[in-house]
Amino acid sequence: MSKSKIFLFLFCMSAFQAFAQVGEYRSEFAVGGSMGYVMSQVGFMPEVPQAQHTGISAGLTFRYTSEKYFNSICAVTAEVNYVQVGWKQEILTPEDDPVVNPVTGLNEQYERTLGYLQIPVLARLGWGRERKGFQAFFQVGPQVGIFLTSQSESNYALDTRNMAARTSKVVKQETMPIERKWDYGITGGAGIEFSARNVGHFLLEGRYYYGLGDIYGNSKRDYFGRSNLTNIVVKLSYLFDLKKTNNSKIK
Repeated sequence: MSKSKIFLFLFCMSAFQAFAQVGEYRSEFAVGGSMGYVMSQVGFMPEVPQAQHTGISAGLTFRYTSEKYFNSICAVTAEVNYVQVGWKQEILTPEDDPVVNPVTGLNEQYERTLGYLQIPVLARLGWGRERKGFQAFFQVGPQVGIFLTSQSESNYALDTRNMAARTSKVVKQETMPIERKWDYGITGGAGIEFSARNVGHFLLEGRYYYGLGDIYGNSKRDYFGRSNLTNIVVKLSYLFDLKKTNNSKIK
């Protein structure tokens, strides 16, 4: 199955989750915001040795709960997030020592931070309390991203790089602008939610994203055959209810 077909299948499953009604009826809508810490890399081919690039995530969250099927609380979550992702190179010698720049005398460092507007649509299953208490949850679905900004940070001039000492001679990415403005992929995660009646919902979640697209061209004439984004996000969210189901049996 191609990347685009996988992405389309997950999008359809998320949409189906929102409208299917086969269990105990719910019709609840909650909105709120989130803040998170992001660790990311880019899957370059040819390979670029990397450490984890770190950034932030912040955005809006919308959740529609449609039903409770047996013990599973079914919902769809959509988000609009600003996220900082990218890559941080590990510039090392064959002995795994830092590469020293001959001009500055400093250990060479290079990092690229990319700003994206990311929009995931997630099918969500929860187990536990809905109104007051704790609930565990899992959610997965497609995500699209729109490239906004790019910022490079290095402590050396490009014409003074110590190429002789570097293990990796792949440096094309240090000067290439981002070529593809749209990103898409699959994201999923799990977490725990605490609900307080008439106060709202507090969520802690860990989530992983795997990009199916590339930030650079990947044809035979392009330098990189692959350059997909991956990241891990740990985030805190707060949601408040705009609409609740009128059912005294819901706990």
